[in-house]
Amino acid sequence: MHPLLNIAVKAARRAGGIINRAALDRTALEIRAKRANDFVTQVDRAAESAIIEVVRKAYPDHAVLAEEAGKIARERSEYLWVIDPLDGTTNFIHGFPQYCVSVAVQHRGVTAHGVVYDPSKNELFTASRGRGAFLDDRRIRVSKCAQLKDALVGTGFPFKEMSRQDLYLRQLSRLMHDSSGVRRAGAAALDLAYVAAGRLDAFWEMGLSAWDMAAGALLIQEAGGLVGDLAGEAGYLDSGDIAAATPKVFPELLRALA
Repeated sequence: MHPLLNIAVKAARRAGGIINRAALDRTALEIRAKRANDFVTQVDRAAESAIIEVVRKAYPDHAVLAEEAGKIARERSEYLWVIDPLDGTTNFIHGFPQYCVSVAVQHRGVTAHGVVYDPSKNELFTASRGRGAFLDDRRIRVSKCAQLKDALVGTGFPFKEMSRQDLYLRQLSRLMHDSSGVRRAGAAALDLAYVAAGRLDAFWEMGLSAWDMAAGALLIQEAGGLVGDLAGEAGYLDSGDIAAATPKVFPELLRALA
C-alpha cells in the first residue's frame, strides 16, 4: 500500500472509531443546522479533527480541504487532502446505518488516492491511481451491466440547491421509467463506492462538494467505470454535478439526464 494511502486509511479508521462510539448513544448528540436540511454534530467535528491530526503528524506541509474546517492552505504544497469526516450526517442522527468517512489525496490537482470507510459495516474501500480499487483486500470492479434498462441507479436529492428541484424531478421521472430501479440512500461517497463495487450500476447527483466526490470518483475510475459531470466532462469536482456508471451504461445515463 502506498504510504499516502496508508495514512488515509489510518485517518479514516480513527474517525470511524469516533463515529461508532457516538452511535452507541445518539441521545447525547448536539445537532446544529448549517442550512436547511444540512446538519453538523460534535461527532462530525471530532472525526474531522482526528483525521487532520493523523495527516498533520505524517505530512505537516500538506494542505487540507475539509467540510467543517474549510481550506487549510500550506504555501507551495503540491498535495491537498480532501476530507468528509461523516458523509450522511442526517442518516447518522437518525440511526440509519448508511454513512461513511471519505478521505482523498490530490497531487497537483489530480486525485491520486482515495478511501471510503463505512464504520457501521466495517467496510474499507480504497484506490490509488493506476493501481486498482479494493474492498478490504479484494479487488473490485464495476458491474457488467450493459443497458440502462437493466441498471440499478443511485441518486441524491439536491437538498442544498432547491432552485433546480424541477430539473431533478424530470431527471428522476426519466430514470424511474428507463432503469431497473432508483435508490436514494443519503450518503453520496458511499453510493459512489457502491458503483465501484458493482452494487449499483450508475449514480447521479447535483450540488455536491468536492469532499463528497473525490475519493468515490477515483474508486469508480480504478474499478473500470466512467465518471463525469452531467455532460460527461471532467469538471464535476468544480461544478458539484456528477454522473457515474459502467462504461456501456454511462452514455445512456447522460442522455437520460440531458
